Amino acid sequence: MSHYIAETEIQLLYADTDMMGVMYHGNYVKWLELGRIQLIEDIGFSYVEMEKSGFVAPIHNVNITYKTPIQYGDRAFVRTWVSKNTGIRVEYGFEIVNQNRDVCSEGTVTCIVGKKLPEGGFKPVNFKKTFPEWFKKYEEIKVK
Repeated sequence: MSHYIAETEIQLLYADTDMMGVMYHGNYVKWLELGRIQLIEDIGFSYVEMEKSGFVAPIHNVNITYKTPIQYGDRAFVRTWVSKNTGIRVEYGFEIVNQNRDVCSEGTVTCIVGKKLPEGGFKPVNFKKTFPEWFKKYEEIKVK
């Protein structure tokens, strides 16, 4: 498989709009999570299983550029891909497009894989060594 881009339709609710009648900017982050989980599942892995095995992949950084407002009644889709895979950090690229395929927002989300600690929190681990099959698949599908 060469590069892969997951696509998920976003259900836009009236409650997601702000006083200007467009989608509230803070909601975009939850949509990025939908895209990330869709990509993981599409390629045959499970974030739930990762957590059951004692690991997590918390968000380290989010970059979003807002370009075109999404309004209630629009159809919107989050498109997600792996843009970097260093062995410690994974960077997911994304764009959210409307029904006309106009790019409404774009950016990146960076995660760090870590072992859950009994007292809370996590300790970063080498993704390449801890989840070699997952790492290899990300390398295969990474958009260059």
